[in-house]
Amino acid sequence: FDHYLFGRFAGGEAGAVRHSFANMASSSSRFLASSSRILARRQPNAALLRASRSSSALAPTDTFDHRHNGPSDKEVQEMLAAVNVSSLDALIDTTVPPPIRLDDKLSLEPAMSESQALSTLKTMMSKNEVKKSFIGMGYSETITPAVILRNMLENPGWYTAYTPYQAEISQGRLEMLLNYQTMVSDITGLPMANASLLDEATAAAEAMSMSFALTKGKRNKFFVDSKIHPQTRGLIETRAGASGVEVVVGDLASAELDQGFAGAIVQYPDTYGSVEDLSALVDKVHGVGALVVAATDLLACTQLKPPGEWGADIAIGSSQRFGVPMGFGGPHAAFMATSDKYARRMPGRIIGVTIDSRGKPALRMAMQTREQHIRRDKATSNICTAQALLANMAAAYGVYHGPAGLDAIAQRVHMLAATTAASLKDSGFAVSTAPFFDTFTVDVSSKGLTAQAVQDAAAAAGCNVRVVNESTVGLSFGEAHITEDLVALLSAFGVDATTEGLESIAAASPSPGFGALARKSDYMTHPIFNSMRSESQMLRFLHRLETKDLSLNHSMISLGSCTMKLNATAEMIPVTWDEVANMHPFAPESQTKGYMEMIDSLNDDLAKITGFAAVSAQPNSGAQGEFTGLLCIKKYLEAKGEGHRNICLIPVSAHGTNPASAVMAGLKVVTVQTLPNGDIDFDDLKAKVEKHSNDLAALMVTYPSTYGVFEEGIVDICNIIHEHGGQVYMDGANMNAQVALTSPGFIGADVCHLNLHKTFCIPHGGGGPGVGSIGVAAHLAPHLPGHNVVACSGEGANVVSKDEGAIAAAPFGSAAILPISWMYIKMLGEPGLLRATQLAILNANYMAKRLEDQYSILFRGPTGMCAHEFILDMRPFKEFGVTEEDVCKRLQDYGFHGPTQSWPVSGTLMVEPTESEDKAELDRFVDALLMIRQEIDDVASGRVSYADSPIHNAPHTMDMVASENWDRPYSREVAAFPAPWLKNASTTKMWPTCGRVDNVYGDRNLVCTCPPLSAYEEDVVA
Repeated sequence: FDHYLFGRFAGGEAGAVRHSFANMASSSSRFLASSSRILARRQPNAALLRASRSSSALAPTDTFDHRHNGPSDKEVQEMLAAVNVSSLDALIDTTVPPPIRLDDKLSLEPAMSESQALSTLKTMMSKNEVKKSFIGMGYSETITPAVILRNMLENPGWYTAYTPYQAEISQGRLEMLLNYQTMVSDITGLPMANASLLDEATAAAEAMSMSFALTKGKRNKFFVDSKIHPQTRGLIETRAGASGVEVVVGDLASAELDQGFAGAIVQYPDTYGSVEDLSALVDKVHGVGALVVAATDLLACTQLKPPGEWGADIAIGSSQRFGVPMGFGGPHAAFMATSDKYARRMPGRIIGVTIDSRGKPALRMAMQTREQHIRRDKATSNICTAQALLANMAAAYGVYHGPAGLDAIAQRVHMLAATTAASLKDSGFAVSTAPFFDTFTVDVSSKGLTAQAVQDAAAAAGCNVRVVNESTVGLSFGEAHITEDLVALLSAFGVDATTEGLESIAAASPSPGFGALARKSDYMTHPIFNSMRSESQMLRFLHRLETKDLSLNHSMISLGSCTMKLNATAEMIPVTWDEVANMHPFAPESQTKGYMEMIDSLNDDLAKITGFAAVSAQPNSGAQGEFTGLLCIKKYLEAKGEGHRNICLIPVSAHGTNPASAVMAGLKVVTVQTLPNGDIDFDDLKAKVEKHSNDLAALMVTYPSTYGVFEEGIVDICNIIHEHGGQVYMDGANMNAQVALTSPGFIGADVCHLNLHKTFCIPHGGGGPGVGSIGVAAHLAPHLPGHNVVACSGEGANVVSKDEGAIAAAPFGSAAILPISWMYIKMLGEPGLLRATQLAILNANYMAKRLEDQYSILFRGPTGMCAHEFILDMRPFKEFGVTEEDVCKRLQDYGFHGPTQSWPVSGTLMVEPTESEDKAELDRFVDALLMIRQEIDDVASGRVSYADSPIHNAPHTMDMVASENWDRPYSREVAAFPAPWLKNASTTKMWPTCGRVDNVYGDRNLVCTCPPLSAYEEDVVA
């Protein structure tokens, strides 16, 4: 009883958070008094606390390692005994091949306490000069409603959840993402939208790829209108160059098109703010059988005729200005919307409506067969991690304001711009004459000024403007601007304005009007967007959705290859600091010193950890990191005259993003077989290396392997690739088993991406954000990505600053979440990082040891040990009807998220516990699996039919169990409270909110916008 009652909050921050969450449900003073007495006797972390403190009596006590690492010293010894090794060092000696063990330390700085790290970072980031931004270019000043900031962005119930693969315990964020799709669909005037993409520029490149997939034939050209955002053009050129597509940039109105074009992209309004009737251009593009992509602005489309109404086939853009801070470039959710007939070619996650096992409405991720984890090199995109948390924020913003609120915001933003333009005109400046929504340009040459002089004066007044060219300034306005900001801005032009004078100009100005281009259609008419006006309503709505979902607040999430570790509060706090959140990515370099210092410091640490010469933080997902790394290899080979090399070897066990990224990079995929023990088949590898020696570009390999094993022959594998002129790309998905023990560079890899949202503690956010930083050896460093707006290079040795090769919209990707990883590394230091790796390996081996008698465990190393994850084989139960999906659904009744399902081997479950979980939590999860194993035995023996078993009928919802009619052959207690810990007052029962979802029905009856309330009301009445 003590094990189940108190183990949950015995150690680490993760346990404390869950205890705090659970304790709200307990009101028994006698229980609390008993808890206090028993906890006072146990003090499980006392030894570790003492060990983590400095010998100095004056050293800080708020050290981090014992808060991040879950097991206490006592628990470590118990688990070591269970796996029959004497110490953590002995465990590592037994598990990690000696040839790849690091000889030297990483030379990282000593660990800081939590308060020291926060203070140091605050001082560093205070070197940023945060000014009011009028730069625009797709990034706007916005206001995050406080209710959304506190209850979503800063709420671990929202940011620690995983991608909603287990739909029954993900209905909350699925609902919000469906709201996002509905909002985007309504505003753009196109019926199908996704949720979401990485940034606007990436979405444009994805739309280009989609255009080629849809037009088919021998088309090899894509037209880019010269008035799109320059960062979008830059990324399109990078992506097109990798795949052999010809990009033609120019004025679409005067361009000559032919049937070699697959599509054309336009900006609406354009990058300079002009609003034009594009219907004639649409006819022109459609006339040659090509598609029209419209890069657009959601707020503008509340006032303007939306792309779907003037003939665009695909609309893309960023939802950043819907309440998401600029964050020096990200993270932000991009969107894509299209017609129903193109839906199955659309990249990214799509949320759809289906029914559950009782025929009631439910939500799920739809059409997953399009995605990389299934289609691999034939996938529509390599997109995996997207920007779910930020899409949820934008959707919440839409729900909170509703169409009336958005209309008011849009009209005010337009009036801010119009008032400023009128003031400048009255002062004799040449303001652009085209209709505009929130952005216009000013020719300052007639006043004897230069654009740079205006920017310098604006900076002195606390503002930034866009320098378009030597004589032209661009001004873009946002929700967060106020009249005083306009006064400061106008002073940079030498205009002596007052708030009273500007109010008079605004009062005399006509209401916004765009003539034939004015929006006449309704949008966001669903009740969800028209019923949340008060904060009380919104607060309860957000809480209601949050409580539908299982996150790290509730219990461990043991998804293999996903590394769902603690996202510590101290790591998360800086994200919403003003100095972090409110920087424009194209702010002058002199104003971004804090960011530059932090990024340089982080990348220096990552270079040491990976054993590489240089690191770039630009890739904003792991898949983008893969693509970037492969581009570095291609550019290196081209630079040395070996551009013909185009073969990429990939083991059949690789992550699905690997082949999808290779194809995106213009490489040809050749698969390599694996042996029965999970290792790469060296003979098959050798044969294919020799066969393709002249054309070999790269090998993509994950280490430890995707089977959760430290392969003994990894050094030989790297060597044979190098001997034949190829490069080794290491997938860093499993870096959590390498840190401070070995490194990609030491092993022999040339490039490796890091999932900072796995190993380095950026939260998964329900499916993003992520960061896919890449580390490279010195010879690849000159080929790290640059950026055509802000020249950059990555950080480290041999880097070369350049204005090309961007793979993200912003030069430093999702910069606002990089402080999370900075804090993690600085607070743990090298000893803490080493212990985290050791405990990740120990926790996995301990669980495997406890389960091995009841489940077959695949692919252990030669000493019988796994790395940081292991695979449970569910295939033997198939003959009784029981599947791996059944086990995952039944785990929900025990309060757990299922492990990774049917990957990397079909019919299996892959378990990764991470170092943040204490022994009590591991034991609960293992005990749940052992109890489920008994339920499987009941089916196998014939004591219970499969159809009548709790494992088949799982998960069990509250309304099922509370129903007057209970027709199951097992009790309600067995259904919903099958384990002792679920019956304790300290535990908050996690209830799935729908029965098992019907995936087939959802894909056959595709509905990807909010259904009418009647769909639910009729069900309730029935």
